[in-house]
Amino acid sequence: MKKSLLATGAALALGVGIAASAMAQVKPDVLVKQRQAVMTLQGKYLGPIGAMMKGAVPYNADVVAVNATFLENLARMPWDGFQPSTAGEKTKAKPDIYKDMAKFKAAWETLEAETSKLGAAARAKDEAGVRATFGGVAKACGSCHDAFREKS
Repeated sequence: MKKSLLATGAALALGVGIAASAMAQVKPDVLVKQRQAVMTLQGKYLGPIGAMMKGAVPYNADVVAVNATFLENLARMPWDGFQPSTAGEKTKAKPDIYKDMAKFKAAWETLEAETSKLGAAARAKDEAGVRATFGGVAKACGSCHDAFREKS
């Protein structure tokens, strides 16, 4: 059993090292496309929940649970694509991201925390909880866009 756990741990460490090395070799334009794809999907799954919160469509707890769970996972994905090597690429990201990565990291951590709250409430089929946490997600998205995204 110990040998199995040790082998599993070694394989995992090797895999993480290989993944980190591979990410370092990704071209800047690919990183931008990947992070933009994640942001597009975030909008896809946030939009219907927002429409339900506004009463534009009937509330559907099953749809909210699925969408909020996808959103919760997607909220963790784009950040490794914000590498300094992407600063010269055509993108809506403001250069401020790379001048103050700590502030940018705090913004994305807020989004991750808020989507976790929303996901938990949604999976519990707690409509009141979803309504209470949705605003935090929307605020996190908006404040990050205001600070770090060029206006269209």
